[in-house]
Amino acid sequence: MNKAAELAEEKRDGGTVVRLSGSLAIACLGDLPGRLDALQEPVAAIDLSDVDHMDTIGAWTVHRTAERLGCDITGAGEEQQRLIDAICDLDEPMPIRPDAVPALSRVVGQIGEAVIASGATLMGLLGFFGATLIATWNVIRHPHRFRINAVVQRFEVVGVSALGIIGLMSFLIGIVIAQQGSVQLRQFGMEMLTINLVGRLTFRELGVLMTAIMVAGRSGSAFAAQLGTMKLTEEIDAMRTIGVSPMEALVLPRTLAVVVMMPLLGFYASVMAVIGGGFLCAIALEIPPITFLQRLREVVPITDLWVGLIKAPVFGIIIALSGCFQGMQVKGNAEEVGIRTTAAVVQAIFLVIVIDAFFAVFFTWVGWN
Repeated sequence: MNKAAELAEEKRDGGTVVRLSGSLAIACLGDLPGRLDALQEPVAAIDLSDVDHMDTIGAWTVHRTAERLGCDITGAGEEQQRLIDAICDLDEPMPIRPDAVPALSRVVGQIGEAVIASGATLMGLLGFFGATLIATWNVIRHPHRFRINAVVQRFEVVGVSALGIIGLMSFLIGIVIAQQGSVQLRQFGMEMLTINLVGRLTFRELGVLMTAIMVAGRSGSAFAAQLGTMKLTEEIDAMRTIGVSPMEALVLPRTLAVVVMMPLLGFYASVMAVIGGGFLCAIALEIPPITFLQRLREVVPITDLWVGLIKAPVFGIIIALSGCFQGMQVKGNAEEVGIRTTAAVVQAIFLVIVIDAFFAVFFTWVGWN
C-alpha cells in the first residue's frame, strides 16, 4: 500500500533542505502541493531519497516547486529522474489565447488555405479516377470478378427509384420555362417561340443539368455516407484483409450504375420538361398538343439531343467519383461522415457546372449551336 506524501524541513550544511517521503502519486499527494506552495524561505534542495513512488503529477509538483524556489532536486532514483527530465522538456510557456491577427492577413490566409485544400482535393480526385480505371482494367482482364448483382442493385437505387422525383421536378421546370418565356415573348407578339425555348433549353441544357444536380444530391451523398460508415466500422479494412478490392467491389459498381443511368435519366427528364411546357402552352397559350409537337420537331435539331446525351455520362463519372472519393476519405468519427457527405454534393455540383461550361464552348466551336 502506498504511503501518503509527507514533507519535512531539515538543516544541512547551513541551509534548509525539504525532504519528501512516501508516494508522490496523485492519489497520495493530499495537501502536499499546498504545503510546498506555502514555502517562502530560501531552500537549498528538495530531497527525494525517501520517495517510494512518483507519477507525472508528483514530478510536475516537485519540478514546479524547484523552479519557483530556485533549488536543486537531489536523491531521485533513475526512473524518477527520467520522469522529472521529461517534465522539464515539456515545460514551455503556452499562450492562453492565440495572438491577434489583422483581419486582412486572416482573410488572405483563409483564402490561401482554401486554395491549397482545393488543389489537394483535385489531385486526390484525379488519383482516385486513375485507381478506378485500374480497377476497371483488372475486372476486364478477370471478368469473374465483375459483381453484376451489385451493379443491378445500383441501377435500381440510382435510376428506378429516382424516376418519380426527377419526373416531377422536370415537369414543373418545363412549366416554369414556358410560363416565363411566354410572358417575355408576348411583348413582341412571338408566343410561338415559347416552343423553341422549351425544346432547345431542355434537351440541350436543363434536362441533363438538373438531373445531374438531383443525382448528386440523392445518390452522390448516399455513396459518401455509405462508404464513410464502412470506413468507420472497418468493413473496408476487413475486405482488404480477405483479399477483396474495395475499388472493384464498392466503387466500380456505383460508378458504372451512375454512368449508365445518367443518359437515360437525362433523356427522361428532358421529355418530362417538354410535356410540362406543352401542358402550359395548351392551357395558357391555347396551342394544341399536336401543333406543339410538330413545331418541336421543326425547331429542335437532333444535335441538341446528342449534346445532352454526350454530357450525361461525363456528369455521371464526376458524381460517382466525388461521392466515393469523399466517402473513402473518412478517417475520424461520425461527424466527419456528415462533413464528407456535404463536400461530395458540393464538389460534384461545382464540377458538373464547370464541365458544362466547357461543353458549351466546345459544342459551339464544333458548330453544334
